[in-house]
Amino acid sequence: MRQVTPLTEGWTLRHPDGTGDALPASVPGCVHTDLLAAGLIPDPFLGRAEAEVAWVGRRDWTYETELRPGPGGHERTELVFDGLDTVAEVLLDGRTLGRARNMHRSYRFDVTGLSGPLTVRFTSAYTEAEAVRAALGERPGAYAEPYQYLRKMACSFGWDWGPTLVTAGIWRPVRLERWSTARIARVRPLVTVEDGVGRVELAVDVERSGAGAPLTVEAGVGGVRARARIDGTAGTVRLRVPDVRRWWPRGYGEQPLYDLELTLLHGEETLDSWRRRIGFRTVELDTSADEHGTGFTLVVNGERLFARGVNWIPDDAFPSRITRERYRRRLEQAAAAGVDLVRVWGGGIYESEDFYDACDELGLLVWQDFPFACAAYPEEQPLRGEVEAEARENVVRLMPHPSLVLWNGNNENLWGFRDWDWEPGLAGDSWGEGYYLGVLPRVVAESDPTRPYTAGSPWSGSWLHHPNDPAHGTHHSWEVWNRTDYAGYRLHVPRFVAEFGWQAPPAHATLRRALPGEELAPDSPGMLHHQKAEDGNGKLERGLARRFTVPDGDFDRWHYLTQLNQARAIAAGIEHWRSHWPVCAGTVVWQLNDCWPVTSWAAIDGDGREKPLYHELRRLYADRLLTVRTEGDGLVVAAVNQLAEEWRGTLRLRRMSVDGAVLGEAGAVLSASGRTVGLAEVPAGLVPAGPQEFLVADADDGVRALHFPAPDREIPYPRPEFEVALVPDGITVTARTLIRDLLLQADRLDPEAVADRGLVTLLPGEEVTIGVRGWKTPDADTARSALYCVEPTR
Repeated sequence: MRQVTPLTEGWTLRHPDGTGDALPASVPGCVHTDLLAAGLIPDPFLGRAEAEVAWVGRRDWTYETELRPGPGGHERTELVFDGLDTVAEVLLDGRTLGRARNMHRSYRFDVTGLSGPLTVRFTSAYTEAEAVRAALGERPGAYAEPYQYLRKMACSFGWDWGPTLVTAGIWRPVRLERWSTARIARVRPLVTVEDGVGRVELAVDVERSGAGAPLTVEAGVGGVRARARIDGTAGTVRLRVPDVRRWWPRGYGEQPLYDLELTLLHGEETLDSWRRRIGFRTVELDTSADEHGTGFTLVVNGERLFARGVNWIPDDAFPSRITRERYRRRLEQAAAAGVDLVRVWGGGIYESEDFYDACDELGLLVWQDFPFACAAYPEEQPLRGEVEAEARENVVRLMPHPSLVLWNGNNENLWGFRDWDWEPGLAGDSWGEGYYLGVLPRVVAESDPTRPYTAGSPWSGSWLHHPNDPAHGTHHSWEVWNRTDYAGYRLHVPRFVAEFGWQAPPAHATLRRALPGEELAPDSPGMLHHQKAEDGNGKLERGLARRFTVPDGDFDRWHYLTQLNQARAIAAGIEHWRSHWPVCAGTVVWQLNDCWPVTSWAAIDGDGREKPLYHELRRLYADRLLTVRTEGDGLVVAAVNQLAEEWRGTLRLRRMSVDGAVLGEAGAVLSASGRTVGLAEVPAGLVPAGPQEFLVADADDGVRALHFPAPDREIPYPRPEFEVALVPDGITVTARTLIRDLLLQADRLDPEAVADRGLVTLLPGEEVTIGVRGWKTPDADTARSALYCVEPTR
């Protein structure tokens, strides 16, 4: 039987030139985290220390340990690295075993009968990238760093939300594997279901230590077992499982998972085994043409979905620090916000099994980008071979996961070629098209034909249309954030919005931890350092000025209003686009998470704190949503029903003045069949006549929509009056006037405190109870000081 021994202890780190003492090294880990643990560099997440550690990424580094003689009884011993970041030479007792140049691959070396000093020498990623650039020529990219010249996590080189921390190290587990006769080298499970019958076809590749031994494989799932012979080094075993329970996305059904086991046998002797969990479901991507253009609709088990999505970036600038528990926590936060699709963005990594396991269990669909983002990528060697090898390995590695429903070739590179002035400068040089329209779809078709592939995001389906044409395929909506007011989201109905977003700073306690001792201001040194977007603060200020009077010298007020504006902007987009289902078939917010403390588009900040946007997503992505939209000269209430059951009842419509008076009232029928949108016209007499009026639409089950016809700076709000009372595990706020967008910033009560809700608007006489966890010394006056709401323009 194959024996596995983790090789994680006894590693040291040093400069390869021999200077300096050897440091204890953590494996898995990276150079930065080892230097940080040794106290040799400051925490690059704090203050402006990122710049102080830039030298680390430009140095070469060496990891060392001792490989001791192992027990006998096995014919073969192999040294296996699940991940080397990125350019490395592996030596044993001074002899080179092999080289690596791809962070996204695993590596296996034969060390049978060998022992002695084990050395992994890492060359600076800059050195390698600059050498490849010199050999192949310049290629354009969104950033000046040379990330497109090697197969490494692109955002290691910085992004408009991330630090420049160019890592090196043994970032995934390393082990020794000892075996005899044969081992399982690869298993490719094709899982399908039809008429309640699950089918599993396992294509098995084996590696032999010698020729001739008769081998069989036996597989079992759902109480069904089957055997097949291995001819040479390959075989296929098929299982037919009756009456399987289908795996569904969250909100559509349950997520039953089945244990799938495979055993490699020599006679009755077990040589090796392989285990995964699978789910039975079908997935299709409907890109058929219609009167609106070209669709992009995910279909799971025959059910057409409006995808309620978020974009995912690496949850830490040092991915080796992300634990199974941290993945689970972040993805539970996504599911609790109503999310049913997570897009793994192409400037990061193929995530660990822990990520996909959690998605399987939580019913979160995974859209997986291949790691290409915002640059022209050379297609010559040495990169071309690395791209195909990594794709083949990771497609097969991730195939068992039912949550994985879509492979995507790249992020914004097809768009960049056409729209970002790349084409003239390339002058015919390769730029990645051969990957996205050739290599990658071929790999997916050959290895994983059960899942759809799309060439990129955005992508209109062919060069016949502009890559970012909102009427065709996927669309990235960035003009609004970059140049206009968020009302611009309502001007179009894209077929699928794969990226859109609005910035806001992180939570107050996160800023206090990240910028110790700094007097906070929008343009204070630390705040500017933790704002990586080009003209990011300028866009924040201009976006705020279109809606509010920008506070002068009041950071706390600025902080609240920018977080509020982020939530308002995303709400404008999602409400509009969901109300136009099935023409629009999904929204994927940029972005769920952060990799460090930073002003960004995230809903959850770099310390894991939930921004107001996060809580707003819970309303926006709820199974039932009311929204008010303009139709001609009038208004309609759209009832978005994503449940299978009909949503039927009465709408109470009220035209109100901001001083609390009801100026008109009427009832309307609320009716939306399962998975549809129902519309109810607002009577002309209830349409608000000016900025001093607004519309309230209430459904029987407590779902509410509000419509204010003017920017807040034009609305004559009353001075807010409300009462605060302590209740067990929280507070109750009772409104005496209109209170718009009340927010309890729980982290101001205690850095560990968490509120169970975000922004809430109260009419006069209404009250809300806000639950608070982690508040050690509750006090009503302290609670009042942490409450913010929209105030009249001064």
